[in-house]
Amino acid sequence: MVKSMEDRFINGIVFVILGLAGLAAIFPLMYVVTVSITPFTEVLKNGGFILIPKSITFSAYHKLFTESNIPNAFWVTVLITVVGTIVNLILTALMAYPLSRKALPGRNIFLMMVVFTMLFSGGIIPTYLIVKSLGLIDSIWSMILPNAVWSFNVLIMKSFFENLPEELFESARMDGAKEFRILMQIVIPLSVPSLLTIGLFYMVGHWNEFFQAVMYVTDRTLFPLQVVIREILMLTQQPMENAENMMPTETIQMASVVMASLPIIIIYPFIQKHFTNGMLLGSVKG
Repeated sequence: MVKSMEDRFINGIVFVILGLAGLAAIFPLMYVVTVSITPFTEVLKNGGFILIPKSITFSAYHKLFTESNIPNAFWVTVLITVVGTIVNLILTALMAYPLSRKALPGRNIFLMMVVFTMLFSGGIIPTYLIVKSLGLIDSIWSMILPNAVWSFNVLIMKSFFENLPEELFESARMDGAKEFRILMQIVIPLSVPSLLTIGLFYMVGHWNEFFQAVMYVTDRTLFPLQVVIREILMLTQQPMENAENMMPTETIQMASVVMASLPIIIIYPFIQKHFTNGMLLGSVKG
């Protein structure tokens, strides 16, 4: 098919816009990575802005792993992310499946309750009092259980379950299968795209855990990555006569940002296809 000059012109404009948008997204990440591997003296000479370093050093990363709480915070965050995501998916699936069945007594009332929690919450102080009364203060579970179920994700998974052929459920019931067996052996295997999509939402939320850690955790050994990075970003340089002896605050800041972002950047491409399919199947009826 031969394209007209007008089509080529429009395609050219679209490519330019997409290229500029891609550059706008890549440029900040490129800047952060470059500064993190540039000697601090070179960063100072360039006024803090540099894209192509003349020399490369990993001293900022070495200092992070040897003279900060980053290693411990990293493993705390990994634990929160893995355990929290598993808990989230289990509870979300167990809640979404019965809500997807039209024969559930009081189904509309339960759906209204779920939607209500998306609009209104109990507030920070009542939530804190509940967490304290449960003995979760200074505990890993204080950063997992308060957000064990997200109402939005429940509705997405419910919509996905509703799109599954009803004939599958009817044939399973004729063979004597109960609801829990139908969920585990039929619904869950067919819902992998939706589970991966919602799992990604939960995973990113746990990886960026900050507010609940500040609210419920005072033990520094339980601080997640984002809290420790906040402390590093708040560091100020101490004025010294010799620039060689200055604390490389800016390069450490950038290295800590790279450490926090890299795992998600690595994981996302492997589940991008499932992420797209899960969003479409979970939101479009029919």
